[in-house]
Amino acid sequence: MSLTTIPAIQVQKVAASRIHEVDFGNLVFGSEFTDHMFECDYKDGAWQNPTIKPYGPLEIYPSAKVFHYGQAVFEGMKAYKDEAGSVFLFRPQENLKRINKSSHRMAIPEFPEALFFDALHQLIELDKDWVKPGLGNSLYIRPFVVATQNGVSASPSDTYKFMIILSPAQAYYKGKVKVIVAENFSRAADGGVGYAKAAGNYGAQFYPTNLAKEQGFQQVIWTDANEHKYLEEAGTMNVFFRVNDTLLTAPNNDRILDGVTRKSVIALAEKAGINVEVRRVQVAEIVAAAKEGSLKEIFGAGTAAVISPVSGFSYQDEYYDLHDQPDSFAQKFKKNLMEIQHNLTDDPFGWRYSVVD
Repeated sequence: MSLTTIPAIQVQKVAASRIHEVDFGNLVFGSEFTDHMFECDYKDGAWQNPTIKPYGPLEIYPSAKVFHYGQAVFEGMKAYKDEAGSVFLFRPQENLKRINKSSHRMAIPEFPEALFFDALHQLIELDKDWVKPGLGNSLYIRPFVVATQNGVSASPSDTYKFMIILSPAQAYYKGKVKVIVAENFSRAADGGVGYAKAAGNYGAQFYPTNLAKEQGFQQVIWTDANEHKYLEEAGTMNVFFRVNDTLLTAPNNDRILDGVTRKSVIALAEKAGINVEVRRVQVAEIVAAAKEGSLKEIFGAGTAAVISPVSGFSYQDEYYDLHDQPDSFAQKFKKNLMEIQHNLTDDPFGWRYSVVD
């Protein structure tokens, strides 16, 4: 679909920006939002009335199906500004592909590619001053879709609202995190929606994560639902294990999210000549590696956190400490990724996408 075949986006600008009210030196992730948002409705079998308008509340009926049957999916992306003032996205085609894959699984109509990128260009151009330069600074981008049909019959909605909101961001997790390996809870099951960024996947994590926090851990490493034998994801991130100099991570399947950062880490590792094994990783082998000293690192990978190192993990009431590595893979990959994202180095993979010159 070309830009000439999509409906024109109507733009309603704010009378005055709120940017001066925001303390950019003390941002809490996901708590401040820019001046504008994008909104587009699906009805009568088509996406229509795309609009950029001032950020603000929605009016929606209490019978809207999103509240009753959970038809909601979302994405997480970031924009980065270099020192010259240009703004870039990181592999946005992957985010569009994934939100449409998530939508398909949740019986939601897919969103047109051309309209998605037109919305991103115009929205970020309007709010480009909210994107601050410097490593660690970014603009978090949250596209999402919710079912809006009025009615509580148990069936897919026939109307939807696609939106994009923007939030200035700094580091998501600061420092290392302690994690606990799940023995009773699972993030997703075979045949389910674990590979989709469905809202309910994340809501279901909150209770076991709260239990972990009561024990002094920040996150949970999820295990498979059948046997709790295999390690799958860490909190809201994909997870990597470094055993000696080999990097291990679980393969994509219908339980595990196809992470953009995960794919990027694998590509960086392979380019650096690091041995990568994408396979099922047993809890027992990681515990054994920790005991014998061959487990060097565990780290999460995701859009919000980029790379989040793990300082240690608990399993069956035993804690295993992980010591800092002088040749840390986590630090190496985080530096590589951030320098590409912020236009501080060459981009041999073609991941950087210019959105504001």
